[in-house]
Amino acid sequence: MNLDSPILTIPIEPWLEISETTQDTAWQQSQNQATSSTRLQAYLNRLCLLSVLPWLEETLGITAKPAPNITALPSFWEVVNGTAITINKTRLVLMPSQAIDTNEIRVPQEWVDIPSWTADYYLAVQINTEDGWLRIWGYTTHLQLKNQGSYNARDRTYSLDEKDLIHDINVLWVTHELCPEAATKKEIEPLPILTLTQANNLLERLENHALAFPRRAISFSLWGALLEHGGWRQRLYEKRLGLQEQWSIMQWLQSGISDLAQQLGWNYLELETSFVSRSAEQKNESVILSRQLIIAGQAYELQVRSLENTAGIWRIELHSLSSNGLIPSGFKLRLLTEDLQPFPDNERTAIEPTEKLEFELELEPGEGLVWEVEPTPENYDREILRF
Repeated sequence: MNLDSPILTIPIEPWLEISETTQDTAWQQSQNQATSSTRLQAYLNRLCLLSVLPWLEETLGITAKPAPNITALPSFWEVVNGTAITINKTRLVLMPSQAIDTNEIRVPQEWVDIPSWTADYYLAVQINTEDGWLRIWGYTTHLQLKNQGSYNARDRTYSLDEKDLIHDINVLWVTHELCPEAATKKEIEPLPILTLTQANNLLERLENHALAFPRRAISFSLWGALLEHGGWRQRLYEKRLGLQEQWSIMQWLQSGISDLAQQLGWNYLELETSFVSRSAEQKNESVILSRQLIIAGQAYELQVRSLENTAGIWRIELHSLSSNGLIPSGFKLRLLTEDLQPFPDNERTAIEPTEKLEFELELEPGEGLVWEVEPTPENYDREILRF
């Protein structure tokens, strides 16, 4: 993007047409939510995403990506309005609303006070599904929301009056281009670290979809800490839909990888015999579970397998899929407990270019692990692998 691009000639408040096809697609893709209100919430956010991303690409030549990834979005929309997208290192949150009056932007506290959720910019989007259009009518920054916005403790939102928003969307792109280091965020306090017992108790309390507003049922510090852990946020979503455990490695080996895990890229690497032809007792002896990752523009693969004839012993490895097959020096593969605690010898570092980083460890049945890689893979969201 440069100053000769169309960013200086687009409308101050862009109006985008929403086709019937886009509406049908968004509605079909929004049914996997627990209640009618969260289905509507998911629908409006999908409409916003399906309309704004192509417009950015076609009109401005900007490639934007959903954050953390498209598969994770339903777990956000089950509990909160808004959709995060990234443009390189800049993070925006689209805030769709069907309100006729556009006298303020209202942003849920989660997008403002959960450290890893905060955005540089918040875009107010008015949607009219009946007439098939949306309008990006203004934006603000995290810094402005915190300094000038009004906090409503009843519904846990920050709001900013229409007169205080910037309405010319061109200003955002010019600022992003000319002043990439401009201050957009205010530093916020980290949230508490939950214990596994606390998290399980909260999940049990909040899983009933008859609880219409789980985000207001407990203190924000506990709620925010639960959501910031991607694995627990995903589990809350699954529980509210009444789904069984989706991240059990033993179930993947015996019955097949869950749909959610497949959508995130988990698959099989076959060894020796066909997966289909083996009995359930044999499947975990010669199957490697794999997940492809993109790190710094290069392809890598995370592998998980059980060791033959050794119950409870697992091997977890990171491999490079580049032409030289080597992991660069400085890369790290780290394992944490489900509640993100380190344990002895839980990190492997490539001191020099190496073929793989690996762990071999004994785990109790049902034990959960979270994996991390440095540098962080594209579209990374924490997962709890349950062994």
